[in-house]
Amino acid sequence: MAQHEELARTSRRLYDLGWMRGTSGNVSVLDGSQLIVTASGVDKSTLGETDVVAVDARGGALPDQSRSPSAEARVHAASVEAARARAAVHVHAMSGVLAAARWPGGVPLVDVEQLKGIGRGAHGDRVTVPVVANSQDMAELSARIVQAMDTGVPCVIVAEHGIYTWGGSLEEAVARTESLDWLFEHALRLDALGAVRQNVDTPFLEDQ
Repeated sequence: MAQHEELARTSRRLYDLGWMRGTSGNVSVLDGSQLIVTASGVDKSTLGETDVVAVDARGGALPDQSRSPSAEARVHAASVEAARARAAVHVHAMSGVLAAARWPGGVPLVDVEQLKGIGRGAHGDRVTVPVVANSQDMAELSARIVQAMDTGVPCVIVAEHGIYTWGGSLEEAVARTESLDWLFEHALRLDALGAVRQNVDTPFLEDQ
């Protein structure tokens, strides 16, 4: 039950950061070879270790469980498998939603120290975080996210919805989410100031 406890603790932490308001957002992690996901309709501020559901490859609840998994469990299952990750985090961080609205073709990030937090270089390493359209069909949304994945970028933004981030552990997925929130806010603030930054000869904020 250690992973169940970690999943619950992580959900409460992400709620405290303002990224899982109400019952929004969800978290998953591999418990051995089995994916477990936060349950549907649970206020993340009070989520406990019993509010966790084991799911199959399509995000459906395995038998003999009293809770239903998050509606987005299928997206978690597809993302973890495609990225060869061990955990995924989905939050409704405002920074990611606004950044996707500003740069719907992909959010450009470059020349900032916090890029190290997602495993990229602080200087001269241009990163574009993919953006996909939202869908209430989880099979369709899963396919969009998997198709948009970039092996060098551990995140996809779903427009007018939120962000999905993954990692080799739940701790890594959360740390990357924190870094990405900062990076998105940084890009938006630079844009508001009318700043332009260069990576080699490609403009940073004026190409979308």
